[in-house]
Amino acid sequence: MRNTSEMTPERLSGSVERVTFHSEESGFCVLRAKVNGQRDLVTVVGSAASITAGEFIECVGDWYNDKTHGLQFKATQLKVVPPSTIEGMEKYLGSGMVKGIGPHFAKVLVKAFGENVFGVIENEPDRMLKLAGIGRKRVEKITSAWAEQKAIREIMVFLQSHGVGTVRAVRIYKTYGDEAIVKVTENPYRLALDIHGIGFKSADIIAGRLGIAPDSLIRARAGVRHVLQEMSNDGHCAAPWDTLVKEAAKLLEIPAVILEKAILEEISEENLVQEDIDGRPCLFLTPLQRAEAGVAASMNRILEGQSPWGAIDADKAIPWVEEKTGLTLSASQKEAVRLALSQKVVVITGGPGVGKTTLVNSILLIIRARRMRVTLCAPTGRAAKRLSESTGLEAKTIHRLMEFDPQTFGFKRGHDNPLDTDLLVIDESSMVDVALMNRLLAAVPDSAALMIVGDVDQLPSVGPGSVLSDIIDSGVVPTVRLTEIFRQAATSRIIVNAHRINKGELPLKTEGKDLTDFYFIPADTPEEIHEKLMQVVTERIPRRFGFHPVKDVQVLTPMNRGGLGARSLNAELQLKLNGKGAPKVTRFGTTYAPGDKVIQTVNNYDKEVFNGDIGQILEIDEEEGTLFVDYDGRTVEYELGELDELSLAYATSIHKSQGSEYPAVVIPLAMQHYTLLERNLIYTAVTRGKKLVTIIGQPKALAMAVKNRRSSRRLTRLAVRIAEGSR
Repeated sequence: MRNTSEMTPERLSGSVERVTFHSEESGFCVLRAKVNGQRDLVTVVGSAASITAGEFIECVGDWYNDKTHGLQFKATQLKVVPPSTIEGMEKYLGSGMVKGIGPHFAKVLVKAFGENVFGVIENEPDRMLKLAGIGRKRVEKITSAWAEQKAIREIMVFLQSHGVGTVRAVRIYKTYGDEAIVKVTENPYRLALDIHGIGFKSADIIAGRLGIAPDSLIRARAGVRHVLQEMSNDGHCAAPWDTLVKEAAKLLEIPAVILEKAILEEISEENLVQEDIDGRPCLFLTPLQRAEAGVAASMNRILEGQSPWGAIDADKAIPWVEEKTGLTLSASQKEAVRLALSQKVVVITGGPGVGKTTLVNSILLIIRARRMRVTLCAPTGRAAKRLSESTGLEAKTIHRLMEFDPQTFGFKRGHDNPLDTDLLVIDESSMVDVALMNRLLAAVPDSAALMIVGDVDQLPSVGPGSVLSDIIDSGVVPTVRLTEIFRQAATSRIIVNAHRINKGELPLKTEGKDLTDFYFIPADTPEEIHEKLMQVVTERIPRRFGFHPVKDVQVLTPMNRGGLGARSLNAELQLKLNGKGAPKVTRFGTTYAPGDKVIQTVNNYDKEVFNGDIGQILEIDEEEGTLFVDYDGRTVEYELGELDELSLAYATSIHKSQGSEYPAVVIPLAMQHYTLLERNLIYTAVTRGKKLVTIIGQPKALAMAVKNRRSSRRLTRLAVRIAEGSR
C-alpha cells in the first residue's frame, strides 16, 4: 500500500445513519454513513464537535483498511451540515438532542411540514400548535431548545477549533449566554473559575491557541490562583508563600520572578491576602480569609453577655430531667449539663455510643422548660433527619434554615436579618466548612446562645478549614469531650472498635461462629481484596444478613482512582447489581439506567440537592431527555446535560460519606492507599455503619491506618483569630 502522505485526499459526503461512538471530550467519532454511489453503509472515523444521526457530513480524507474493523474512511476534515432529506430530518429531530422532540414528535413534525420543518421551528413556531398533542408548553420547550442547541453548537465548534473537548459547552452557554465566545476570547482563564468541570489545564490550552504567551502576567496570575484553589480543595485555607511559588512554577514552567510579580498584583487587586501563620508568610484566597475572620468575629460576639435563660439551678434541673426522661445521667454527663446551662456557647464532642444524644436532649428539655425558642440544624438532609428523630423536634439543613435564594445565590438570613431563636444547635459540625460556618454564625442574634455538637476525631469538612477542631483549639470556647462508652453501646463491636481505632489500637478480632456486627477479612493482594469485596457485597452480606445489596450496602473506599477506587468498583458493581437496567443513557463517560444508585457531586441550590446526597434513579425519559432520581422520597429531575453533577454511588469515597449512616458498610484497605491511610479516615468509615461493618484488606494497611494520626494538618489561622479576638 502506498504511503498515505503521497496520496491525494479524497472527498466523501453522505448522511449519518448511526453514531457508533462519539467522545464528548475529544470529539473523536466513529460513524456509519450512507454515501452516494455506495450500496453498503460506510464507516467514517474523524472528529466532530457534536454529531447526530440524520445529519449530513462532508469529509476530506483517505480510505484505510483496518485489521480489526475492515475498510474505513479516515477523515482529516469533517464538516457537519444540517440534514436536507426528509428521512435525515426525522432521524435528526428524533435523536433526543432537541428537548421536547423525541422519535414520536419527530414523525409528527416531519409529516406535517416536510422539508420546511427546520424553518417552521425557527421562524414560524406557532404553526406547530395546529398539530395533535402539541400545546403551547411543548412549542416553547422546542423553540428554546432549538435556539439553545444552535448557540451551543457554535460554542462547541469554537472550543474544538481551539483544541478543547466540547463536553462543557452546555454549561458555558448557560453561564455566559450569547456572549460566551466573546467572554472566553477576552479571558479564557475565567472558564476555570466559572464553569464546573473545566480545569485550569483546559483553559490554558484555549489561552495558548488564542495567542496568550506562556510567561504573560495574565497566565501567571491565573496559575497562582489556580494552585491556591487546588490547595483549598485539599482543605487548606492558606498556603505558605514560598510553597505557592514553587508549586506554580512547577505547573506553569515560568520563572519565579514573574510569579512573585503575579502574586503582588493579585494582592493589590484584593484577590489574595497575605498574613503570617506561625511566623511564616502565607497567602489566602480573599473569600477564605474573610470567612475565617467572620467566624472569629461572630464567635466572640456570641460569647459576650449572659445566656437568654438566665441562671438555672443545675442541682434541681438534673434530677428533674432524669425523672422526665427515665434515664440516669453519668457523672461526666451531669458535669456537661452544668457547663452547658451556665455558658452562652458550648461545644459537645465525642465518638459513637458516648451519650451525646442523651446529653443534648437533656439540655434541650431543661432550656425549653424556660419557654426558650430552640433551633436545630445540620449540614446535610440525612443528618438533619437523624437529629429530628433523636430529639423529636424539627431540624433543618443549614441551607434551608438560612433560606438560601437560588436567584441571588445568597442567604436571606444574615447579620441584618438574624434567625428568630434563643438557642441554635449545630449537629455534625465537623462537616461544616469555614465559608458556611461564617454565613451561619453571622445570622445568630447577639442575645442567642450556641451549642456546637460533633465528633472532632472524624475527617474534617470536604470544603476548606477544620472549623470544629479550630474552635476547640482556640481555648476560648467551653468544651465538653465525652469519652465513656455506655453499657448498652458496649455490646456493639462497631462502637467498641471505633473507639479502639481512635486510640490507636487495632480492632478486636471476630471469634466464634455467632454473627456479629464487625468483621475484618484479611487479603494478601489488591486483586484478592477486589475479588472478596465483590463476593461479600453481591452474595455473602445479602444471604447471611438479609441486607439489600443496593439500598442497604455501601462500599466506602479511600480513593477514587485505581482498581479499588470508587470509579472502577462502581462500574463493576453496576454491572453485577443492575446490569439489566434499561433504558440506558451515557453522558460524560458514565452510563446510567433506572435502578442505579447515584450521588450528587456538587451543591445544586435550585434542585435542593447537595454534594454527598445519595439517591436512586427512578426512570429515564428518552422522549423528553430527562432523568429522575429519588432522594429519600423526594423526586428530582435532571436534564441529560446536567449528568456531570452525578456519579454512580455503589462505592463512594470515605470523604463523601460524612454525615451519612448506612445499614452495612464495606471498606477495602490496601497498601496502595498508603498516602491516605490515616486514623481519622478509617475511624470515619467505621462509624458510618449502623448494623454491620466489614473491612477487607491487607493487615499491614489496617495497622498503618490505625497508627498514623493526622499526618496532614490543614493550614488555617482560625484558632489564633478566635483567641486574639477574645482578649
